[in-house]
Amino acid sequence: MTTDTPARLLTLLSLLQTPREWPGGELAERLGVSRRTVRRDIDRLRELGYPVQATMGADGGYRLVAGKAMPPLVLDDEEAVAIAVGLRAGAGHAVEGVDEASVRALAKLEQVLPGRLRHRVATLQAATTPLTSGDGPSIAPETLTVMASTVAGHERLRFAYRAGDGTESRRLTEPYRLVSTGRRWYLVAYDLDRDDWRTFRVDRVSEPFATGARFAPRELPTGSAAEFLRRSMHRRSDSYEAVVAFAAPAEVVASRLRGWLGTPEASEDGASCVLRATVSDSPEWLAARLALLGVEFTVRAPASLVDCTRQLAARLGRATGGGDAVPGA
Repeated sequence: MTTDTPARLLTLLSLLQTPREWPGGELAERLGVSRRTVRRDIDRLRELGYPVQATMGADGGYRLVAGKAMPPLVLDDEEAVAIAVGLRAGAGHAVEGVDEASVRALAKLEQVLPGRLRHRVATLQAATTPLTSGDGPSIAPETLTVMASTVAGHERLRFAYRAGDGTESRRLTEPYRLVSTGRRWYLVAYDLDRDDWRTFRVDRVSEPFATGARFAPRELPTGSAAEFLRRSMHRRSDSYEAVVAFAAPAEVVASRLRGWLGTPEASEDGASCVLRATVSDSPEWLAARLALLGVEFTVRAPASLVDCTRQLAARLGRATGGGDAVPGA
């Protein structure tokens, strides 16, 4: 019999989070208590905000249902390892759809994982190789989790940074947000040594260290970390302005594009749209990304993107036998 009420409640909650209906008698047997105690414990969970639904019948059943708020989850060892491995795999590359919220979740989970489970997660990840991965640079999940924790806790972050020209420096920052562009992660932060806002490519960061010093968040000049990143890219010499017309409504194109590229402008009849975006990724990569949207499009600028798109179209045509023969074939 479980006489420790908090421990019994956690065990009961873990059982109820399995998606099935639990007869009161089975719960009583699992917990080693009476059905009356089970009913009292169910009432306690409801008071804590867990929406437990009861069904009528000879042996009345209980089921945890969706409520208005997200209550804390209770995970067993296997579930915790599975979630941690999945989040770490996604965090290692700036995979589209895996944003800062996922990294914050990983940071919270790894903070409370027992040592034995941390070892299992690390061992499993080291022993497996994904069939597919993002084509951006790899990032150590630990780097992202440290950054995410300092963003959430308003804690100053120190790290070593390698600029695009290879220059090494040490930075002390007030981290504001992590932004994923689909290929890369960026940190938007206030650089205390330079007394100004900066963006940092996370794959160029090493030795991240949470200093423990708290700070009051400053107001970002643009109001949005994604918009600040877009403007920062626009100022870089290696960025370019891409103009692409789509033969599809703006809302359809926007739903398939990454948000950081901006919002397409709808035509008067609403049947087509035009995207104008400042891009720092290579024209070759952007051409391939556009081809995967599944809508007809025309590249208007720049000339380098037009050339890359034309070369990609010719290559795909040859691959399906619809173009010129491959030289030497």
